[in-house]
Amino acid sequence: MTIPALPTYTMPAVEAFPTNKVSWTFEPAKAAFLIHDMQTYFVSFYERDSALMQTLLDNLVALKHFCKSHGIPVIYTAQPKEQNLADRALLNDMWGPGLNKSPELQQVVEALAPEEGDIVLDKWRYSAFQRSPLEHTLNELGRDQLLIGGIYGHIGCLMTAVDAFMRDIKPFMIGDAIADFSLEEHQMTLKYVAGRAGMVMSTASVIGQVAKAEPHALPDVLTHDGLLARIAKLVDEEEDAFDPDENLIDYGLDSVQIMALITEWRKHGVEINFVQLAETPTFNHWWMLLEQARNQVNMEGQV
Repeated sequence: MTIPALPTYTMPAVEAFPTNKVSWTFEPAKAAFLIHDMQTYFVSFYERDSALMQTLLDNLVALKHFCKSHGIPVIYTAQPKEQNLADRALLNDMWGPGLNKSPELQQVVEALAPEEGDIVLDKWRYSAFQRSPLEHTLNELGRDQLLIGGIYGHIGCLMTAVDAFMRDIKPFMIGDAIADFSLEEHQMTLKYVAGRAGMVMSTASVIGQVAKAEPHALPDVLTHDGLLARIAKLVDEEEDAFDPDENLIDYGLDSVQIMALITEWRKHGVEINFVQLAETPTFNHWWMLLEQARNQVNMEGQV
């Protein structure tokens, strides 16, 4: 009656995405980003070292930073840790007591923890619109496009996309930023959205579409000052007190945060691997590696 242990599978590549029936243009000024149910409770049904979960987290972290840097509101859904029988109603029959049995797992996973200015909505049903102010919030923000990522694809993510469509809010399902009970159900979700209720996009296409529209503006993660500000924020250090030659691991930078940076650089065609960064984990050394990688990309005509 509860959620089963979930197998890992390979995150679908963009080449495997279904063909979209509509050709909407993603517009950051009209969009909000919904991070759906990424609570420790729901993530814990996957294997601890699941490659699927690592890919999902990398892409969600990259998307969240992209949204933050482009003024796109970030909205979370999260089930409360205390739910009475009336609140859960038929969910009891389908899934048992849920978080009532594991209240300590209620928080959003650390790598995606909500920040100041983010919106967190209580989640009561499959669709994020049910018994929530999501539609009112989007209207107040002047947003009629919704990026959707998180878990689980064929349940809450799909129902939210369909509900958005029926409310004349354009849903964009990020096909490599959701995870599901199985590859088959993941693919079913993408196929249904692409053919009946919205558009399917990849993480790279969301970020790259805006980059093409701003050809002269380098993303801050590729600039000296932008990267310095990002890392100082990650380690909770004031920039003017930050020592660029100090060991970043000693500062408190962890492997998840490092992988998120690597993922973002890759979105922009810049390849640096974890081993290179770990050899000399200082800001100045990382900036040297980044400049070298950027110059290589420029020589090849990719940036």
